[in-house]
Amino acid sequence: MTTIAPSAEQNAARRRWWVLAVIGLAQLLVIIDVTIMTIALPSAQQELGMSDSARQWAITAYTVAFGGLLLLGGRLADRLGRKNTLLIGALGFAIASAIGGAASNTGMLLAARAGQGVFAALLAPSTMSLLTITFTEPKERARVFGIFSAIMMSGAAIGLVAGGALAEFLDWRWCLYINLPIAIVATVLGAFVLPKVERHRDTPLDWLSAVFGGGAIVSLVYALSEAGEDGFGSALVVGLLGLAIVLISAFVFRQAKAANPLLPLGIVTERARATAFLGIGFAGLGMFGMFLFLTFQLQGIMRYGPLEAGLAFLPFVGANILVSTQITRRLMPKYGARPMLAGGLLVLAAGLALFTQLTPESGYATLLLPTELLLGAGAGLVMPAAINAATAGVAARDSGVASAFITTSQQVGASIGTAALNTIAASATASVAAGGAAATVHGYATASGWAAGVLVVGAIIAALLYRPPAARPEPDNTEEPRTREKPEPAAAR
Repeated sequence: MTTIAPSAEQNAARRRWWVLAVIGLAQLLVIIDVTIMTIALPSAQQELGMSDSARQWAITAYTVAFGGLLLLGGRLADRLGRKNTLLIGALGFAIASAIGGAASNTGMLLAARAGQGVFAALLAPSTMSLLTITFTEPKERARVFGIFSAIMMSGAAIGLVAGGALAEFLDWRWCLYINLPIAIVATVLGAFVLPKVERHRDTPLDWLSAVFGGGAIVSLVYALSEAGEDGFGSALVVGLLGLAIVLISAFVFRQAKAANPLLPLGIVTERARATAFLGIGFAGLGMFGMFLFLTFQLQGIMRYGPLEAGLAFLPFVGANILVSTQITRRLMPKYGARPMLAGGLLVLAAGLALFTQLTPESGYATLLLPTELLLGAGAGLVMPAAINAATAGVAARDSGVASAFITTSQQVGASIGTAALNTIAASATASVAAGGAAATVHGYATASGWAAGVLVVGAIIAALLYRPPAARPEPDNTEEPRTREKPEPAAAR
């Protein structure tokens, strides 16, 4: 008996790490697709004869469908089982990617991108909720969330690297086809290693809340994507923002009154979790707008090729992975989430503040490299702590929708950051009479200064708002696999 128990424990631990591998691959699908198509779009536009507005929709169709259905996807994960929704989401994502890669016209590509967003909304909430169920020991949990957050924040940069390589050496269609092997491996491996957790079929789906919440996010994300092109004064943007406010108000009122709300308000109003969601949103605001400026600077001003520009993001990826997996996981159990959240946002702000020194003559090693290292380190501090705090103590029946709100926070923060910083940059560029590269770079630098200021405010809010929760009932956040609930007959054992 003494030799069997350690062996069983080791096998269980090994299986958990295989679970992390599947979840990481599935999450990488969602995150990498946000940026990988950015580099492919010029070639796709030329081959398919897309208009400029249709080109924008190749990005917007994905983000709108993804953001609008996230909360519903989270509740479906709670109801149907996280393993089932992850596998269906990954397989559907692969099919939509194959259709997009084979697109013969603009409509086919846009429909495929929307399909990717639909299945991503089903897949993404399942990943984090499965992590919370699989990894419950505090130190192991901190390590796992460090790895997972590195995937979340570095996936966008990896998308730029992969997109650059595929666009330069193969064809834009491979920016979609590349999803197929990832999705197939995640689906097949996941079928064997993911735990079969309890389904909460008694949780009814509040379709009216889904309409209010999904409509609000769609209106907001669509408005912000259009604001990046037309400015916040556009009648369409103003109308969509007004609609988003009305729908958000209706959604909150519905959640307060409904017997089985789509998003129980206690999930977002508890102070530690509220701070975590805000931290994720602020990090997304600063990070994703800067990815765009760095890409423009590298390719438009410094004349890097697609692959060279993608490779230039690797220091960000390295810093993010190093800090997430080696530093934050050691500091978090000892010092808690507050210094990680506030300190990480300040490091992000320092990176953005450094970028305000940008000029057309700035070199990669002297300015862009240290900026990337600071941004990667800041995100590596914020994200693991935020994800850990946002998922700890959530009731098992609500873990899917709580996980969905993490991705929603990042998505909304990224959309706000991209739109607002683009608008600020365009206004600053227009104010320079000389025009040219100097004016363009001045716009990037000015927008970066605003973003740094916002992140400093976010750090102050995180420091003041966060309150360490009372001892949370962690067992309430775990679920036993169904195979354990129904013991096998003695003969089978």
